[in-house]
Amino acid sequence: MSRTLSVAIKAAAIAFASLAASPGFAAEGASTPHKQDWTFSGPFGHFDQAQLQRGFKVYREVCAACHGMRLVSFRNLMEEGGPGFSEGQIRLLAAEYQIQDGPGEDGQMFERPGRPSDRWPSPFPNEQAARASNGGAYPPDFSVLAKARTYTRGFWLSLLDLVTQYQEHGVDYIHALLTGYDQPVPEGQQGQPGLHYNPYFPGGWIAMAKPINDGQVEYTDGTPATVDQYARDVSAFMMWAAEPHLETRKQTGFIVIIFLAVFAGLLYFTKKKVWSSVAH
Repeated sequence: MSRTLSVAIKAAAIAFASLAASPGFAAEGASTPHKQDWTFSGPFGHFDQAQLQRGFKVYREVCAACHGMRLVSFRNLMEEGGPGFSEGQIRLLAAEYQIQDGPGEDGQMFERPGRPSDRWPSPFPNEQAARASNGGAYPPDFSVLAKARTYTRGFWLSLLDLVTQYQEHGVDYIHALLTGYDQPVPEGQQGQPGLHYNPYFPGGWIAMAKPINDGQVEYTDGTPATVDQYARDVSAFMMWAAEPHLETRKQTGFIVIIFLAVFAGLLYFTKKKVWSSVAH
C-alpha cells in the first residue's frame, strides 16, 4: 500500500470517528430508533402525495399549536413534488389565518388575511412567549427539523449508511419519539415535575407531553387512525418541509451519473484511439 493511500485511509478513519463522537451525531443516553421504510429513501425515492397530505393534516390539527414552520410558505404546499394542493385550496387555507403586516399609512402594524406567498404563521409572537406557554421549554421550528435530528447505529452500520447515503435518520428519530411515550419508566428513574419519559429522547425525559393518541385526527381515505400511522405521516411531511426538492435532486443526480458514465467511456475510447499507434 502506498504511503499516500495509507495516509488518506487514516485521515478518513479519524474524521469518521470524530463525527461519530460529536454531540450532533449521536443522541447520547437515548434508545436507538428502528430504521423505517420510507418511500423517499434510496436513489429513486419519491414522496407519497397522499401521505404528505395526511401528514399536513396531523401537523395542522396537532403540532401547529406549538411548533412553527417559518421557512415554508403556503404556496409551497401546491408545488410539484409536495402535498399537491390546488391553488384554490391554498388561497382558502391562507385566508383562514391573520398575518401581521405594515406599517400602514398611519405608521401602525395591522393584520390582514393570509396570502399564498405568506410564510406559515408562528403560534407564538416570540421565543419568550413560547417558553412561557410551555413551562420554560422552547418548541423547535419544524422547517428543517427532519434534517437536523439524527442518531448513530454503531460504527459499522453508520459506515454503511455513509456508503449507501441513507439520509432518513431524522424521520426515523421523529417517528420513534412520537411512538415512544407508552414505554414504562425504568425502575429507579424519576424525572423532574413537568417532564415525561421517552426512551428515544436524550436523557430519557422530555418536556413535551404525549402529543397524539389513536383516533385523534380523522382520516378520510381509510388509512388507520393510529399513533404509529400519525407518526409516519407527519414525519414524512416534515421531511418534505426540510427538503421540498428531494425528488428533483435525486432525478438530477441520476442523470448526472449516467452522463459521467457515458463521458468516461468516451474518454477511454478516445484515449485508446489517440495513443494506439504510439509505442509505450
